[in-house]
Amino acid sequence: MRTYGFHQVDVFGSGPLSGNPLAVVLEADDLGESTMASFARWTNLSETVFLLRPNDPGADYRARIFTPFGELPFAGHPTLGACAVWLAAGGQAREDAVVQECGVGLVPVRRDASGELAFRAPPLLRTGAVESPLLSRIADGLGVDPDAIVDAAWADNGPGWIVIRLGTEDAVTALRPDYAVLKGLNVGVIGLRAKEAAARDGVFAEVRAFCADDEGKGFEDPVTGSLNAALGQWLIPAGIAPAAYVITQGRACGRAGRVRVRAIGDAIWVGGGVTPCIRGTVSL
Repeated sequence: MRTYGFHQVDVFGSGPLSGNPLAVVLEADDLGESTMASFARWTNLSETVFLLRPNDPGADYRARIFTPFGELPFAGHPTLGACAVWLAAGGQAREDAVVQECGVGLVPVRRDASGELAFRAPPLLRTGAVESPLLSRIADGLGVDPDAIVDAAWADNGPGWIVIRLGTEDAVTALRPDYAVLKGLNVGVIGLRAKEAAARDGVFAEVRAFCADDEGKGFEDPVTGSLNAALGQWLIPAGIAPAAYVITQGRACGRAGRVRVRAIGDAIWVGGGVTPCIRGTVSL
């Protein structure tokens, strides 16, 4: 058993303890995959990240990202949180961005115009229309009439997201998902805010993320970077969303998350705040 540096941070929050918590274990190169998976189940957070030396010479560090159910090739709030912890532990970027190595390859992270960290969305692994039988199952799992779905698409950047647009923000907040029906799916839902309200508070839309494993056990992720990256890659090129916008996420979980999405050239950058909460050691 060894002792490792350990941090817990809050990502995408609009205030203290209002975002998505993340556990980060430092210098975890000698930890086995089974130990990583066990610790992620034990933390019972949506994700736990283990920082290791990079394999790619173009990366500053390597991140392995685990949920209580298994490993992910990429996730957004772990990317921002891992970068913030790496910097706080003395990491120095070699260029104008920190470069994270993870399952989908290299992901740059840098400060955006607000001073918050933002990651460049990795390329989508799957796009296109959602098959009709699957879309009907998703409508059933969300508890909505299929006609209430304005649009839908595959927008998989690693976790396998299927993205759904409903007609209003209120329709999104009213959802009560049936995870047994959504078995094996990660479904992100967005509803645009009314123009008057959006102009008043600067928030473009409300987002929710529902994740169900192959046994039909599921949870709602409070604030989700990978989903918002996928939504930006779907909505901005289609002209549905502006080139820069802010979404809120997490109200149904008692959170108050805020995510900034911005198109710069042909890249989508996703940013938000990272607040340190716990710092110490863990024995594994």
